[in-house]
Amino acid sequence: MTRILVAEDDDGVRLFLRDALAREHDVVLAIDGAQALKIIAESADPFDVILTDLRMPGASGMEVLAATRLRFPETPVIVLTAFGDVPNAVEAMRKGAFDYLQKPLESLAVLRERVRAAILASGAAPARGGPPSPATRGRRASGDREEEMALTYGAPAMLPVVSALRKVASTSATVLLQGESGTGKDVAAQFVHRNSSRKSSEFVAINCASLTESLLESELFGHEKGAFTGAVAARKGRIEQAHGGTFFLDEVGELSPATQAKLLRVIETKAFERLGSGRTLTVDVRWISATHRDLRTLVTEGRFREDLYHRLAVFPIALPALRDRREDLLPLARRLLGPSFALTEDAEQALLAAPFPGNIRELRNLLERAKILADGPHLNALALGLVSDGRPAAAAPPPSPGGRDELLPLEALERQQISKVLQAVGGNRKAAAAHLGIGLRTLYEKLKRYALS
Repeated sequence: MTRILVAEDDDGVRLFLRDALAREHDVVLAIDGAQALKIIAESADPFDVILTDLRMPGASGMEVLAATRLRFPETPVIVLTAFGDVPNAVEAMRKGAFDYLQKPLESLAVLRERVRAAILASGAAPARGGPPSPATRGRRASGDREEEMALTYGAPAMLPVVSALRKVASTSATVLLQGESGTGKDVAAQFVHRNSSRKSSEFVAINCASLTESLLESELFGHEKGAFTGAVAARKGRIEQAHGGTFFLDEVGELSPATQAKLLRVIETKAFERLGSGRTLTVDVRWISATHRDLRTLVTEGRFREDLYHRLAVFPIALPALRDRREDLLPLARRLLGPSFALTEDAEQALLAAPFPGNIRELRNLLERAKILADGPHLNALALGLVSDGRPAAAAPPPSPGGRDELLPLEALERQQISKVLQAVGGNRKAAAAHLGIGLRTLYEKLKRYALS
């Protein structure tokens, strides 16, 4: 069973944390910072997680964090803070804290989700039905933990996926990764490579949808000098570069029939020729492919070779959409934001409510944009461009059929929209310009023209 140290001087909060976590974890309590330091100094084994209040008599949460980092550097620390003390919590994360929670705690579910994420980060087994805690069996290498954190922070929908990826990595089986765009298929492919016997060799990737058929063949197989106009020198193809390692075919469902036939031959015989050459080369690679399409449907429609499908789908793995692994969303968002930014409560709720059809890629882009436009370290729902239900903050409701909005002149509509966006972003002109898709200078000119403040 995983072991958690809770350091909290408020009796009510301390007992609440104990009752919330004791069913799945072995919880050790410290009534203040001084007792926490004593427990850490005298513990023979590391704790799997430490929860500590920031402000306590005897020693502060910062001191507890520093002592933990010194004695048990791999133990994740979650700091507890009052609403007005968030900047100190952010500072704690800069100094190595894994996460922070605001008091009063939002819910038991949020508490348990953060603790589960920390446990996974520490390399411990899941609390239910897993093997003994790493406190008694030792921890996995930090590289393994970081790789798993790139895949999930403990979402139940992802745990069997990670398990399957780890198991297939130790084999030579060909892997087919399926899932919507932006679900992290490329990260999963690299995870398989880094956990395989081929990890010391090259991981080479190509996106089959990004090149024309002729360029794709040249990229895959290489070419000899003079093979086509512009081929001024011989060039190795990507498959040849991956010899001894792993070759990742992203968006394999976009391959043309001719390229499918050539790829099938390489997979079956390990032989190919560069464009413009009659010399046969052999290659030894581990094949991983990915697609957001249903290849079986493409086979039925005659758009994808059935024999190639069966070659690629030796070990299929489906990656769930972000909406089906909501437990990962907030920890992932915090990791993407980095220690310099923190999400407010309404921002977290808006993120949880957002549909994210573009999955992790859409989340990453949204946060990157918010960081660029941010006026400070705390990002609320409006700073993210969202409202509480996860919709775009600047989205105006469509006019009703036959309504007066349809009869307004263009300038009046533009003035109305600029006014709505300014209201939605709290008057932040930089954010308003970004929402409207215009430059800041252009916005100022329009504000002056329409006498808007």
